[in-house]
Amino acid sequence: LHMGRTMKEDLTVVVQRIKQLYPPDFNVCGTYAELYHNYFASQVKQTAESQLEDKDIYLLLSWVHNIYPNDIRKDRVLAEELGKVKLGSLLPSSLIKELEKKYLGSEEAAVKKCLGRCLEMEIQKWKGDQEPEKLDGHFHSELAILAIQNVYGGRKRADDLNAALGEEIAPCLSRELVAFLKSYKDAFEEFKEKGKKQKFYKPILMANINNCQHFRNYTEKNIAEKDDNKASILSILSDIENSGFDVLLQQLFAELKPIYKKFTENKWDSSDEIMNAIIKTTGKYMSDFESLNDPFYKAIVEKVHVHLVKEYIVRLLKRRVSLKSPVQQQNLAQNISQNAAALEAFCTSHGSQASWLNSALPKLAEIIRLQDSGAIKIEVATLATVYPDIRKKHLEAFLHIKANLTRGELKSILNYLKDSVASSPPSAPLFSNINVS
Repeated sequence: LHMGRTMKEDLTVVVQRIKQLYPPDFNVCGTYAELYHNYFASQVKQTAESQLEDKDIYLLLSWVHNIYPNDIRKDRVLAEELGKVKLGSLLPSSLIKELEKKYLGSEEAAVKKCLGRCLEMEIQKWKGDQEPEKLDGHFHSELAILAIQNVYGGRKRADDLNAALGEEIAPCLSRELVAFLKSYKDAFEEFKEKGKKQKFYKPILMANINNCQHFRNYTEKNIAEKDDNKASILSILSDIENSGFDVLLQQLFAELKPIYKKFTENKWDSSDEIMNAIIKTTGKYMSDFESLNDPFYKAIVEKVHVHLVKEYIVRLLKRRVSLKSPVQQQNLAQNISQNAAALEAFCTSHGSQASWLNSALPKLAEIIRLQDSGAIKIEVATLATVYPDIRKKHLEAFLHIKANLTRGELKSILNYLKDSVASSPPSAPLFSNINVS
């Protein structure tokens, strides 16, 4: 600092006062600048070749990359004169590379250590079984913020030295973030199994699901697409989110199972009462989910919506009801349509945006209602367009309801549905998650 300040102040005097006392061809500014630079560079080189701590390496690199070239050589008073002199860098490039290598290693190690400490603090909070704080009505944890600050800080420190160093350290830090998230996922899975009896088990789960949003936002905004670690990070976050959702929904789905069985046990009589019971049972859980951040609330509501529709379809494919009378079929179709409307209204009122589900049950109801095989084929084709993962095995089980179809009509309708409808899995599968016995 003393040498840098002295050089800057002295050269300022040379430019402002001494230069005018010499002939222009004497190049007094360049002479002074070279002498000061050579001495300064020799001292910096001597320091760089001694035993250095991490903070010393960072300070030297700051001088080489920023302070010397920007604060001294590009000073408003000095820039024009020093620009005429080929002063070079404070250190040889080989020594700079060596210092940069040491710096990058120490920075990565420091970030790794901080991330490990953040996770350990979080795990201890889980064990303490305290209700997580709420932020804007959503369960909140500081883990993601602290972890992201560490990773971001590592990148920023490198960027502050040199843009190239920032680019070089970026994949190293994202690799550390992958390793951290893997450890976080393992710890989360362990808590899921061992913490079930804790009073604030579910709030802690929700706080950790909410963490994923911060990690995801940071990753999508700050990690380059070409960085292979980006996909790994997003995949791990999805695993944590879905794992948490599974636990939060486990009890609800278990309660719904015996209610859904009543559809086939009662041969679809009293279906309105059964659907009301399903909606009432589901409604008890929805307010708890509001403690999730908005994207996750919407995601879990969609999962509930998918489950409600899927389980209804599962009961329709059980081959427990076979109706020969068109009137009976029309009555069943009407019941299904009413149930579908009630289910859609319930899910929509709770914020479900899974509108792609809303036509599944009405279309199945229409197939039951129709009596002309040609019209049925058209409806089947429409159904397959909207839900390309439906297969012949699903349609065959469903058409068991229409006992008045001849064998020829059944075969003709089934053949109308090509098994090759979906060349790739749909982004939002429905029927592919339904096994037909």
